[in-house]
Amino acid sequence: MAYILCIETSTTNCSVAIAKDHQIVAVKEDYSNQYSHAERLHLFIEDVIATASISINALDAIAVSKGPGSYTGLRIGVSAAKGLAYALNIPMISIPTLTSLAKQVQANEGYIVPMLDARRMEVYSAVFSGVSYEEVRTTKAEILTTDSFVSFLEEENQVVFIGNGVAKFKDICTASNATFICDKLPSAREMCQLAYDKYKAKDFEDIAYFEPYYLKDFVTG
Repeated sequence: MAYILCIETSTTNCSVAIAKDHQIVAVKEDYSNQYSHAERLHLFIEDVIATASISINALDAIAVSKGPGSYTGLRIGVSAAKGLAYALNIPMISIPTLTSLAKQVQANEGYIVPMLDARRMEVYSAVFSGVSYEEVRTTKAEILTTDSFVSFLEEENQVVFIGNGVAKFKDICTASNATFICDKLPSAREMCQLAYDKYKAKDFEDIAYFEPYYLKDFVTG
């Protein structure tokens, strides 16, 4: 049995969950359009630990969403995960943000394209099998055009686009086999099973050297 604390801060959703093995026992999140991580993350961690009726010392691992996503959001989440893992002397696990976002879709066929807003017509995206959730196209930062994802859409399988970057593509995509789930954000809920799988495999990060997956250089303004 393992208690794993999952932290998701890659977008405006400040999301924290505790899982017992892969089963969620407590969740707290601020699913809004404003960043609140600096103010709420540690309070949410305290809340889920209290809701789970465990001591913080009962945690067996810390899982954190590693990106891509907001530079500041990722820094806050990873810093909190590192601090807790180091203080409690427990392993830290990283979860690809787009993988957990894809897990919100129950497709069973075709493809899933998680898509996060990266300003203007640019998004962070990847492509996953709707059957196995295996990544079939690597994560990229890309500018959307009418030809984006055409090789997948031409196969005539269902292609489900999900995330807060989807509205941009919905406006320019005319494929009849495309399904659009707009305004969904990554959540710690979908991290729980992924984190438990990595925990069982002892797939841990080096706390001292781990850095978030920014994908792009940080630009102010």
